[in-house]
Amino acid sequence: MKKTYKRFLVPALCMAIVAAFALAGCGGSSSTSSSAAESSAASADAVELNIFAANSLQKALPEVQALYTQQNPNVTFGDTQFEASGTLVQKLKDGASADIFIAASKKTMDNAVENGNIDEATRTDMFTNDLVICVQEGNDKVAVTDIKELATNDDIKTIAIGEPNAVPAGKYALQALESAGLVTYDEAEDGTVENIKWDASIEGKINAGADKVGTVASYVKEGQADVGFVYTSDIFRYDGIEVAYTTPADSHKTILYPGGVTTDSANAEVAKDFLTFCLENADAQKIFSEYGFELV
Repeated sequence: MKKTYKRFLVPALCMAIVAAFALAGCGGSSSTSSSAAESSAASADAVELNIFAANSLQKALPEVQALYTQQNPNVTFGDTQFEASGTLVQKLKDGASADIFIAASKKTMDNAVENGNIDEATRTDMFTNDLVICVQEGNDKVAVTDIKELATNDDIKTIAIGEPNAVPAGKYALQALESAGLVTYDEAEDGTVENIKWDASIEGKINAGADKVGTVASYVKEGQADVGFVYTSDIFRYDGIEVAYTTPADSHKTILYPGGVTTDSANAEVAKDFLTFCLENADAQKIFSEYGFELV
């Protein structure tokens, strides 16, 4: 009996051991393969979007980006560049890389499209804004009820606007001042402003060289300018300034913010989804509204 027991036990144990190693080997291979697949998928899904955006979006857009990442954890945002739209168009033309461009005027987006930097099929009008004349917060000496008062009000000695060929807010300001008979100029086919001639009543007051709308706000806040032309949204994002006058909508072209995906974006589908999110997500809409932007 004892001999018979050994004869059957040993083969059975060998088979069990072989089976156990086989199962362990298969199980380890399956686990390793599964982990590799998951890692590969996570890597493939991870996306970093880079955005070029008009300077006036500097406060609102990061909040919307954070909201998007919260809902889409695989998508993060690089160092978004907020500058004058004309400057960003030039950067794209010179080969700078971005996934999305949001401009503060139709013309600057037109230029980006013409340069071949924006996929025109993805272009969409996103927001509108208002052009306002701002003063230093608490300044009760400067009251403005009409653009023409910039010439007649003795308390207004300096007027700041953005450089019209780089800063859309500066160009809108030029249009508003033209509507009041305070400036004349020519405009080339590409939108470039030429031959600016200020009316004698404001010629000595105008500083039209600010590199971005934020610089205009800074001039007014610091007292370097008595008034400046900025957007309504800038009142929300800069401390130390307040609205003295909102220019009539018909005194300048509609302030429109178009957005689009760049032609060289490696993440075009995600970029398009983010633009859609900006326009359709209720929480994103609320953020933009809080900063003075109106959805188209």
